[in-house]
Amino acid sequence: MTKIIWQQGELIEVTIANLSDTGDGVGRADERVVFVPDTVPGDRAIVRLVHVKPKYAHGKLQELLEPSSHRIRPNCIVADKCGGCQWQHINYDYQLVAKQNQVIQAMERIGGFVQPPVNPVLAAPSALGYRNKSTYPLGTSATGQVQAGYYQKGSHQLINLNQCPVQDARLNPLLAEVKQDIQRQGWQIYDEQRHQGKIRHLGLRIGRHTGEMLLTLVVKDWNLSGIETQAQEWLKRYPQLVGVSLNRNSDRTNAIFGSEIRCIAGVPHLRENFAGLEFQVRPDTFFQVYTETAEALLQVIQSELNLQGHELLVDAYCGIGTLTLPLAKKVRIATGLEVQPAAVEQALLNAHCNGIDNVTFLVGAVEKLLPKMGTIPEVVILDPPRKGCDRAVIDTLRQLKPSRIVYVSCKVATLARDLKLLCQDGQYTITRVQPADFFPQTAHVEAAAFLVLSDLHKDSNSFKKTEI
Repeated sequence: MTKIIWQQGELIEVTIANLSDTGDGVGRADERVVFVPDTVPGDRAIVRLVHVKPKYAHGKLQELLEPSSHRIRPNCIVADKCGGCQWQHINYDYQLVAKQNQVIQAMERIGGFVQPPVNPVLAAPSALGYRNKSTYPLGTSATGQVQAGYYQKGSHQLINLNQCPVQDARLNPLLAEVKQDIQRQGWQIYDEQRHQGKIRHLGLRIGRHTGEMLLTLVVKDWNLSGIETQAQEWLKRYPQLVGVSLNRNSDRTNAIFGSEIRCIAGVPHLRENFAGLEFQVRPDTFFQVYTETAEALLQVIQSELNLQGHELLVDAYCGIGTLTLPLAKKVRIATGLEVQPAAVEQALLNAHCNGIDNVTFLVGAVEKLLPKMGTIPEVVILDPPRKGCDRAVIDTLRQLKPSRIVYVSCKVATLARDLKLLCQDGQYTITRVQPADFFPQTAHVEAAAFLVLSDLHKDSNSFKKTEI
């Protein structure tokens, strides 16, 4: 049988059978895989091939011949253009099924686990209006109007937005009106090609439970004429706005925030209630985007651990103590490890404000701090960035042999990779993997894996304790 040669630009018919971990629909034609954005399993479609390889191709939806039963009308009028969401055309129940499958497939294919104990995804209370933080790149239209939005899928073309259905609706007036104020002030929008101009991004943040807001402009330099007066005007106009800041990013970089920040008016942080505690959150603080789902996942962690009050707990990659502090109230001693000094400063402040005195925070890389622990913790919380844990962290944990590990991950591929290493030779057993939907309308999924030390390894700890 002669294999059909595909050509770029060719039209083919594809039935979509699955979703990739990047959110694209996945189908097969002529024994090859085809990735097609904006499609849903069950769609039968005409697809234009835009990128062809020997074993797979990427295509663009040209015509929908038969829609999937899981397909819905997007809530956003620019959902087919804006790169902020991938799945607004998929009903929410099926989004949850797809995310659970994504975790299962990663655990099986990357982790090598047979029938991994992956629970159904912890659903979000609402699939829209949930984001407590949005950071918008700024641009200028062909007619000179200031724009803010997200980039078009697969391009660097800005899609201008006056509201966003996935961000907290209380932030929408600021998104629509602050652009007009920037226009009126005559502040020049940053041009990344020429590395000229003033304002690069507009950052908005809100405490979901308190309603307090922050407004931040990311600027190339501090010289922004009239910003003090304008900042005061914003505070008067928006009663829930508690602080206006400038963040300086003078580098040629894709990074949004620079390392320097100044509060121009009001206070440099908002207050947010999380799991019964009060946290101070600054414009550049890492704090989970979906507050309520993060609280729900924390409840699962607390329930699964069933802490009795005598435990020693280490929270690696602890940030500002979002998990450390609620868990510290249920153990004897908690220690947070974090590489960012500013985050540790906030964690200490949050501990003090909440009257929690059985917690210590240490600044440094986890792979360097963990081997120097003076005692062997009974419980270790891992919440690393997307790249997962450094191999040295995994090796140290296998030597320390804490009785229980909770691994919270925002990228299931690295989660599965690291769990495979932790469970090598049967040292740890996974009792439960609990996915949680922190990002409805996107392909992103968070997951918490619960591990227990096997009986065979409990009495063989050979780790040499050293003081920090």
